[in-house]
Amino acid sequence: MAEDCCSFQLISGDGVLNREGLENFSRTTNLSHRGVSYAVVAIMGPQSGGKSTLLNKLFQTDFRMMDAEDGRTQTTQGIWMAKAIGIEPFIVAIDVEGSDSRERGQGGATFEKQSAVFALAIADIVIINMWCHDIGREHAASRPLLKTVFEAMTRSFRSSKTSLLFVLRDQTMTPLELLQRLLRQDIERIWAAIAHADAHKRTPLDEFFNVEITALPSYELEEMKFTEQVARLRQRFFLSTSPGGLAGDRKDGQPASGLPLRAQQIWETVKKNKDLDLPPPQVLVATFRCEQIAKEKLSRLKLDETWLAMGEALKSGPVSEFGEKLSSILENYLCQYDKDAINHEESIRNENRRKLEAKALKVRP
Repeated sequence: MAEDCCSFQLISGDGVLNREGLENFSRTTNLSHRGVSYAVVAIMGPQSGGKSTLLNKLFQTDFRMMDAEDGRTQTTQGIWMAKAIGIEPFIVAIDVEGSDSRERGQGGATFEKQSAVFALAIADIVIINMWCHDIGREHAASRPLLKTVFEAMTRSFRSSKTSLLFVLRDQTMTPLELLQRLLRQDIERIWAAIAHADAHKRTPLDEFFNVEITALPSYELEEMKFTEQVARLRQRFFLSTSPGGLAGDRKDGQPASGLPLRAQQIWETVKKNKDLDLPPPQVLVATFRCEQIAKEKLSRLKLDETWLAMGEALKSGPVSEFGEKLSSILENYLCQYDKDAINHEESIRNENRRKLEAKALKVRP
């Protein structure tokens, strides 16, 4: 049976998060069993720039693509998610609605900024899809997007760098080395011009981002060449979380089982916080998950047959090596807790372990 990419709309065009779809995606793809062996890749860029086409070519997904005969209209509305096919580690691909769309008009700025913050907060790798001819232009379509991205990152909360992969579309005869140099100059100027928070006034760009730049020929005019180069780019996503990989520098990798909750919390925080000054949701996720794991282990302990049998035996008189046997059973459940909670923040994990042990000691067999 062919592997299914399971694409679905994660966030609607009017900002409603699809919780049921997210939980179903995690369940049907076995994402929750991946531990930290996964990466989230989001793509951003101007409308009708071929973002969905690029994702489909890179990851064998089935995001809806623009039909040229319908004109350059909005195709992706809201934010969509899918599983990449045939890549390890597990890749979660996120297709973000195009910026600067005619359909949203002036009122689209809020959703655009919210989408940018969400993508930067949840993704390990963000693909910035932009036109090659935009480089060096003061009023290029990509400049407002880059300004939004950089402002959003200074308000975000990741403790490790986000990888920005710039993909320049419709490359002309201009050498890639020159395009890379010009784009880096543009990026540095935009970064220097934004209103940094006090904590980041003198922070260089590379403190926040790992930047890579590549270029692709026209999909419409050179489809075969385009497909060949995308196939080479696809190889960059294999082993992406290993040292030297696109997401190899991340230090705050959260377990995949917490991704649905993390996505919900980030989006809820983004929508509620008008100035987008976001608190770290990974702390909330770790707290929730560790409490949930501890509660489950305590419930299983209370129903443990050996534990209950010892309680019944105790009613008839002293039980040989009662303390040692009790400690062995308790240690078994504490070890199970440690295994299930291993990928969460250590201080939160340890605190909930202490609480579990204290509550367990009060349980009478």
